[in-house]
Amino acid sequence: MINETPPDPPQASTDSGTGSAYRPDTPDIIAGVLAAAPSRRVRAVGDLYRLLLDERRTSPATTSAALAVARLLEDPRTLAEDRWRRGSGRRSLRAELLDWLASFADIARLEADAGAGAGTGAEAARDPLTAAHTARRVLHDRVAAFCEDPDPQVREAALATVALLLADPALASYAPRYAPAVRTVLAVSADSYYRWIARERLTAWGEDDGAPGGEDRKQPTGHPGGTAAPEHRARPAPARPAPGAPVPEPPVAAPGSEPGYRGPWRIAREEERAEWTFTPYGGVGPLHFGMTLTEVAGALGERPAGSLAAHHGEVRRLDHADFPGHGIRALFRNDRLGCVAVDALTGPQVRLYAAPLTGCTPSHVENWLVHRTTPRPGSLMRTPTADPVFAELGLALRPQRAGDLVLTRPLFLLPDWLDLWHRLPGAERSLF
Repeated sequence: MINETPPDPPQASTDSGTGSAYRPDTPDIIAGVLAAAPSRRVRAVGDLYRLLLDERRTSPATTSAALAVARLLEDPRTLAEDRWRRGSGRRSLRAELLDWLASFADIARLEADAGAGAGTGAEAARDPLTAAHTARRVLHDRVAAFCEDPDPQVREAALATVALLLADPALASYAPRYAPAVRTVLAVSADSYYRWIARERLTAWGEDDGAPGGEDRKQPTGHPGGTAAPEHRARPAPARPAPGAPVPEPPVAAPGSEPGYRGPWRIAREEERAEWTFTPYGGVGPLHFGMTLTEVAGALGERPAGSLAAHHGEVRRLDHADFPGHGIRALFRNDRLGCVAVDALTGPQVRLYAAPLTGCTPSHVENWLVHRTTPRPGSLMRTPTADPVFAELGLALRPQRAGDLVLTRPLFLLPDWLDLWHRLPGAERSLF
């Protein structure tokens, strides 16, 4: 039985005044999932997703959480409904937990495809990926019971989880049993992520995926998973359709944010910002995708104030570099520029059709863009926190706080960066 009143967490610590808050351990998260207070349950679900985001791989913590979550599924308290994630509708906790297990299964699948976790004997027993593979068989047994649940949201989430778990070779023999339901339920779901899972798994099983004209071949960004990378080349901006929404308002300076003000929430006035345009999948302002750090610094005329390199296997690669004088973060893969994040408060004003994208009200920019991009499957995707990603433009809109204001922080991306869940380096991913 789970103790719903765990010990009080340690006092929140701060780091140089930044207010870095206490992050609960896995047992505290699991205890919170079935807490009596709805707000605590919602917070615990968010902590589960942050656990996956922080690790971005299978680990003892994520594997332990997955096994614990699977044990909770039969508890009647998981029938409680709420809005578990920003921008999502109401659904049962059971359906949400199954979606989280699908996220875990997808990460384990991707790691297996990459060839990780090949140890044997005692070494394999200590290997986190090997432990995750073993856990997948336990998870299958617990999740399979919900594949015929009368709640359609639970049924779809369970089928999606099982389909991803069957990527384990030890479970592959079950594929023919589930293929009909994957085809008739998941492949026609209203959720594009479930449709993508159906097509990807049916193809892997050698089954007809029934997809008309290649629909949903690319994985949406609203859930974790790999994204196929289209050819890297500049693409023309989409044709401008008839107006359907008001043009977003440019940033409004907060009181006291006149030039020279150095308060915590300084917002640059419109006349202070540089004016940039962008070419989808080509570049933004003076920056072009594929540049090195030296070339980026030269184009901006500014030395990076901070940069971070991370180990990728045995090679140390540059992850990102900040240029605060311009309000720009440059993000790299294989030491080449692949994403540009523009600070909502002080960054350049990047325009599309003369309309501002930087530092505006998020809903206004999103609504305006929705009316000006081609309505085709996969053209609008969502991050786990419901931020929009416009695949046609190579543009994502993330929120950035300034006191009580929330403003747009646009990210300009290459195609293989559209899956923000997996592709963003830790410094930028932590803003989810």
